[in-house]
Amino acid sequence: MTRRIEDYALISDCQTAALVGRDGSIDWLCLPRFDSGACFAALLGGPQHGRWLLAPACPVHRTSRRYLPDTLVLETTFETDLGTVTVTDCMPPRSKAPDVVRIVAGVEGRVPMRMQLIVRFDYGSVVPWVRRMDGALHATGGPDSVVLFTPVATHGEDLTTVADFTVAPGEQVPFVLAWHASHEPVPEPVDATDIVSHTERWWRDWVGMCTYAGPWRDRVVRSLITLKALTYAPTGGLVAAPTTSLPEKIGGVRNWDYRFCWVRDATFTLYALLDNGYTAEAEAWRSWLLRAVAGNASQLNIMYGLAGERRLPEVELDWLPGFEGSRPVRTGNAAWKQFQLDVFGEVLDLMYQGRRAGLPRNDDSWRVQRGLVTFLERAWREPDEGIWEVRGPRRHFTHSKMMAWVAFDRAIKAVEQFGYEGPVDRWRLQRDAVHASVCEHGFDPERNTFVQYYGSKELDASLLMMPLVGFLPPTDPRVVGTIEAVQRELTVDGFVLRYRTNPEVDGLPPDEGTFLACSFWLADCLAMIGRYDEACALFEKLCRLCNDVGLLAEQYDPVAGRMLGNFPQAFSHIGLVNTANNLYRFGGPAQARASG
Repeated sequence: MTRRIEDYALISDCQTAALVGRDGSIDWLCLPRFDSGACFAALLGGPQHGRWLLAPACPVHRTSRRYLPDTLVLETTFETDLGTVTVTDCMPPRSKAPDVVRIVAGVEGRVPMRMQLIVRFDYGSVVPWVRRMDGALHATGGPDSVVLFTPVATHGEDLTTVADFTVAPGEQVPFVLAWHASHEPVPEPVDATDIVSHTERWWRDWVGMCTYAGPWRDRVVRSLITLKALTYAPTGGLVAAPTTSLPEKIGGVRNWDYRFCWVRDATFTLYALLDNGYTAEAEAWRSWLLRAVAGNASQLNIMYGLAGERRLPEVELDWLPGFEGSRPVRTGNAAWKQFQLDVFGEVLDLMYQGRRAGLPRNDDSWRVQRGLVTFLERAWREPDEGIWEVRGPRRHFTHSKMMAWVAFDRAIKAVEQFGYEGPVDRWRLQRDAVHASVCEHGFDPERNTFVQYYGSKELDASLLMMPLVGFLPPTDPRVVGTIEAVQRELTVDGFVLRYRTNPEVDGLPPDEGTFLACSFWLADCLAMIGRYDEACALFEKLCRLCNDVGLLAEQYDPVAGRMLGNFPQAFSHIGLVNTANNLYRFGGPAQARASG
């Protein structure tokens, strides 16, 4: 078992995803959607909870891997004393049934190979009924079935399907695993080589639309591919990550299910897509958000399911020991019930930025937005759980109030700049009242910094968003003081903590890793206050955290030198893309090229 989060690579069909370890084992796969039960859950336990291993049966002295250029087709090369072999893995963009395609190819010598397929539906809890029909292997459990197509002879060992075979130079051995609902017909077999070629072309055509022209193109393209891979194509929703319960502290309890769509990611996602030429994806994301939030403004969720589902009940899976013993393992996320003021600002800001970018006008959406602003006129004075979804008491979080200001500000701009109708004079009064409240109660004049919540002395990295959303200009001494305070008090080896964990605030045991999205925000802020070289240095340092195939988790432990949290994390890759664009924009081509 690979035991570090960064030892995994991602494959996806833009409806679900699998994590493939360096050792050739697929240890995580949920079918047929990102949020479905996993049929391979070894990531959160052991092989007995489901995995698909395809690797040499002899000692391996070197493993290397890469994505084929501008694709999400993974190639892993195993070097042994007996020869060299590659395993190519992909999930083709889906027509109906999801497929996982694996091709073993001989490169040098004759290499003995071992396949071990352990299917365990419902997160490792259901041992399926396995049978052979029409030359294929079928595994069925409850509503789920998978079928394995391969020319290799397989047999059973201790509730495991295994195969032993040898590959020589030039030989290719295909494996295709297809899911179908157990009450529906079995999918027809496909040609694995054709499928891999088609998948390569599909991704390269998509990458060909990218307009990024800055010095960090390889990193930006890889992050954009990752974001596309985390998009649920039928609806346009973007999952925060394809995994659940990868720990924010090894052995701790900060283990959450991230296979949902967060409203807080809305504007940042729109920037990342629009700034790089992906208008169709941006429009689909805006449409998903509008459908999800439609309804009574008082019932606005902070997150939704892939199709806009609102109830995401949290359940603990007590049969799974967790990643490196990090328990509990959770599915669902109780934070869906929280009240967070910032989501109002994020919805209004996304709609405003979409208008500025020239996305097609949607007059029906304005009624939804007006309803949100009307509710916010009453609600912005209330305490909330804040952007970090604390499980402690509600407070008057400074970032939340700031984002309420954003909501009023963007509503006013919709009237003033785009001709929508609304009580703009009343909204100006509300906007001014929020601004005054934040500056009076959320600022510590003795330390010259904004604070986490009213009356607090604590810092919070979300305050770095003040100049990014236009609450105050970056040159304002209070903003500069806040940036410097975060850099001084909330960084570890240059990387930014969200806040200093405190059970009285977030209701959880202390300690977690540094938060990568916040670290990208710091780079943005440094560039905005004229410290461009320092911003570029931090950005490059963050890019070096990417694993060998260019992926980032949610957090990083600078002491242990390892990734933490769900993986790969959309928010981290959104941060990379947006900061690359910001640095290129602030510094200009020549300066960015010199620093990149």
